[in-house]
Amino acid sequence: MSTRDIEKLPKSLDFSHHLSDIAKARAPSPLKTFYKYYGRPGLLALAGGIPHPDYFPFATLEATTLAIDTYSDTPGEPGSPSPLSWLWNLFSPPAKPRTTRITVPKYVSDPINDVNLATSLQYTMARGIVPLQEFLQDYSARFYKPGFSDFATLVHTGNTDAWSRVIYNLLNPGDSLLVEEWTYPGALSTALPVGVHAVAVPLDSMGMRPDALREILENWDETARGFKRPRLLYTVPIGQNPSGLTTAEARKRAIYEICVEFDIIIGEDDPYFILQEGEYEVPEVRVKRQKALVSKKMTEEDEIEEFIGTLEPSYLRYDYQGRVIRCDTFSKTIAPGSRVGWFTCNPLFAERFERAGEVSTQAPSGFAQSMITQLLVKTWGMGGYVRWLKGIRAEYTTRRDALIDAIVHEMDVELVRGEGILEGAMVFQGTVKDDEKGRMVEKSRKKIRVSFVPPTSGMFVWLRVDFTGLLPPIRAPDEEEKDANHETRFWIKLAESGLLILPGWVFRGEKDHPPSNPNVYGHYRVSFSDSTSENMTKASKIFAKVLKEYFHQ
Repeated sequence: MSTRDIEKLPKSLDFSHHLSDIAKARAPSPLKTFYKYYGRPGLLALAGGIPHPDYFPFATLEATTLAIDTYSDTPGEPGSPSPLSWLWNLFSPPAKPRTTRITVPKYVSDPINDVNLATSLQYTMARGIVPLQEFLQDYSARFYKPGFSDFATLVHTGNTDAWSRVIYNLLNPGDSLLVEEWTYPGALSTALPVGVHAVAVPLDSMGMRPDALREILENWDETARGFKRPRLLYTVPIGQNPSGLTTAEARKRAIYEICVEFDIIIGEDDPYFILQEGEYEVPEVRVKRQKALVSKKMTEEDEIEEFIGTLEPSYLRYDYQGRVIRCDTFSKTIAPGSRVGWFTCNPLFAERFERAGEVSTQAPSGFAQSMITQLLVKTWGMGGYVRWLKGIRAEYTTRRDALIDAIVHEMDVELVRGEGILEGAMVFQGTVKDDEKGRMVEKSRKKIRVSFVPPTSGMFVWLRVDFTGLLPPIRAPDEEEKDANHETRFWIKLAESGLLILPGWVFRGEKDHPPSNPNVYGHYRVSFSDSTSENMTKASKIFAKVLKEYFHQ
């Protein structure tokens, strides 16, 4: 998106009526207001009690980084070592990965535009160092193409920090928040202690349901609810945590227009945006597709645009008013310990978030900013970063495929077209296999027990176990009431058998109102992000074994 194209877009509306009492009361930090003068030629700066950079014990900051094409950009060609690599290494030493050495000096001739430790390790503004600011502004413009012209970007210390600033700057105690019926628990852990009420919106195979959202807002009864209608919506639209669902264009447009009608701010938490793996394919189809691939030469600019074109757009693409607050992070593309991310939102909210940062986290760590900026801006550039992202996406696609392959191998699975809330999705339904000796499982027990929709994005497979036909468990004397259900009992059996996954109750949007009866359906989030193919196979065997035992007990 060129500067001229951006200038043609409408400016954001004034959303100051959405600010919380804290946000309205917070003035700029009196000390930070003086930093805008620093760096001016000829200025004698004796105002700040800042340490002299000479006394920073770091002369340089250096790192050895992987090559941008370390990982194939084609799924099914994993860059991770083979489980048998130790055997090959007995006969020949493993090839060393290609690397590049990057160095950040303490002093440079242009301390504003070049990465340097004297600036990045010093007290500074909460908006971060200038080269990183410029990179993020360009990235958001190209990848998200916001529908309003005056969008701003601002660094934060990861999406947990970002969401905390959103809550404190937009909501007061007693306000309410719209969330997906299964949602990321960290978002609620931030909001609930402040006295914010969560209101869950039902999901289907395409994400949050617009009809359900409208019904909640149109029929809001403040007296019956005991609190005002929500003004903020929280959503993880790509690779939704925990369900793995992805919200596409038509659904996003519909939800956005409802939010316009009812004046709702959209908090778009999108850490899995790059991990859009696409539809799952069975191994035979994957092999044929890989053989049919034909590489084509493109310019770097064309490669960037082609990659962006493969991604489901952000809510920002459809935001012509500036009511979307997008939270991004480098946690899934660089490293979670870097604690660097950024907002893309209207300038009013960005300014309020910056003021909040001045008196809390300030800017992200200067070490992290230096390394990330030197890597992305001065070493890789946008084209190199996109090549890295393509490799990362392919790696997680291969991991997703490995987990689903393993699950399918351990059960008798059929692929059916979803009905009801899963309408339009291809659903995998699994039954218990015959035992190892070939003996048939009784027909009464040979019913569909596990179902899931293969995720097209993210890091998780969301399994549903059908407990119909089993009597509700009797609560044990030393058991809490919330644990006396099949969902939790089955999860405990899995953990005791050596498999730790997460049960559905962790992700309830409304803790006291589960989306389904846990004695009828149990839900479980299974991650494929950080395990080996071998361990995924072992995990699937344990799951199938415990499933059979649980229904035969």
